[in-house]
Amino acid sequence: MRLNKEGLKERAQWEAAGFQLPAFDREEVVAATKENPIWLHFGAGNIFRAFQANIVQKLLDSGKLDRGLIVAEGYDYEIIEKMNRPHDEYSVLVTLKADGTTEKTVIGSIVESCILDAENKKEYQRLSDIICKDSLQMVSFTITEKGYSLVNGKGEFLSDVKADFLAGPEQPSSYIGKVASLLYARYKDGEKPIAMVSMDNCSHNGDKLFASIHTFAEQWIKNQKVEPGFLSYVESKEKVSFPWTMIDKITPRPDASIEELLKNAQLEEVEPIVTSKNTYVAPFVNAEECEYLVIEDAFPNGRPSLEQAGVMFTDRETVDKVEKMKVCTCLNPLHTALAIFGCLLGYQKISEEMKNDTLRKLVERIGYVEGLPVVVDPGVIKPREFIDTVLQIRIPNPFMPDTPQRIATDTSQKLAIRFGETIKAYQASEKLDTADLKMIPLVFAGWLRYLMAVDDCGNAFSLSPDPMLDSVCPYIADIKLGTDCDVSSKLGPLLEKEAIFGINLYQVGLAEKVCEYFTELIAGTGAVQRTLEKYVD
Repeated sequence: MRLNKEGLKERAQWEAAGFQLPAFDREEVVAATKENPIWLHFGAGNIFRAFQANIVQKLLDSGKLDRGLIVAEGYDYEIIEKMNRPHDEYSVLVTLKADGTTEKTVIGSIVESCILDAENKKEYQRLSDIICKDSLQMVSFTITEKGYSLVNGKGEFLSDVKADFLAGPEQPSSYIGKVASLLYARYKDGEKPIAMVSMDNCSHNGDKLFASIHTFAEQWIKNQKVEPGFLSYVESKEKVSFPWTMIDKITPRPDASIEELLKNAQLEEVEPIVTSKNTYVAPFVNAEECEYLVIEDAFPNGRPSLEQAGVMFTDRETVDKVEKMKVCTCLNPLHTALAIFGCLLGYQKISEEMKNDTLRKLVERIGYVEGLPVVVDPGVIKPREFIDTVLQIRIPNPFMPDTPQRIATDTSQKLAIRFGETIKAYQASEKLDTADLKMIPLVFAGWLRYLMAVDDCGNAFSLSPDPMLDSVCPYIADIKLGTDCDVSSKLGPLLEKEAIFGINLYQVGLAEKVCEYFTELIAGTGAVQRTLEKYVD
């Protein structure tokens, strides 16, 4: 079986192999979409193919939508050239369920793919034509958080961004410069309304997209490259909106076991490719079953009824509450705790850690006992139900090839938001006492023990990438496993750092507890598991 328009004519063969096929008339949808598109998406990666494309597929199948998706790729053109177009825009979604079963779906909702390259006149003109269509309601993005950045680590504008500021919107080379150029085309075509919707997994994502495009508008006006009214257009919420969103769905890179599963189902040419930009892409995407997409309902040109496929539309404040619920309490802190102790205890998969009763109890106590009392219920998702799903379905899912080592990346950047916010909430509460926090300080101590880069068996391991390693590792550099030392004097200056923990741990009475835990964790081999059992069980 071949994944393309011709190959999918053999429907009976595909269905016999267990594939769910598109139930709509694709030719009609392709024609209607190209004539009057409603949704253009930037970023042709796995999350888009597994989530947004599947949402539209469900609506097309049920007859609740009559137009599909157009996707544009602005970073790695080979995704379009070597994957989308050779397969006539089709892909396969393999949903990995916690009960060990899989579900294979052929996704046909993507009807056209474009390359965001201003030097390619044909490609860029097509995108310009799409962006200027009256029917277009939303332009969405999954380009990662760094895709919105215009500056380098020193806060200086990137060279291609600076060049675009000076050259204007005619032939930009930076990603956001190209997006701003297309938006300017829509402005010149009648100041048509549009929603610019970041769906990247970062805080206040709409503001990041707005800030980048706004900067381009300012610089182009300053350099007299665009009409002055473009800035007012970008700033007018009635014409251009930048909604906040919260997205949550794990879509790991294509897994070898899923590749084999598809080959056994007689699907041809499923092998992934690695592009020259080191993008790992395949004709299939493997993803978890659970998914959440919460969007601020701000669409000046209307929107498709995505709520009929499970998308939640609400106000900005509620999106913010959902994000904080996820990041500060109900998911991310649990992942970080498992990542730290998983590295120390030699685990290679997060899901395997949930078979360790002590680790399972640790994250249950962090979520239900210490975190849940300070969560603000956003209303659209119940916090307890969210944690239930995380701990009972998502993290234990044996199909999800997430590793403690990957999750442990940049931990120094995560502790403040994932745990520090809970501590602050306890400190601000009249009913709660920071002295009652036992598991969060244990995680802090575990991270300090992790920085020794020696596992619980006494074997050295490599620390995951983290920009603060050179700053924090010296505090524990002289500490050896199984030897006595003055822990408080060595760790004290680090435990005061609000930039790491979100708060001065001495000021909230938790520093001593962290030091006590750490002393027990370094007592010798096996001390990590023993300490966890002592305080968790």
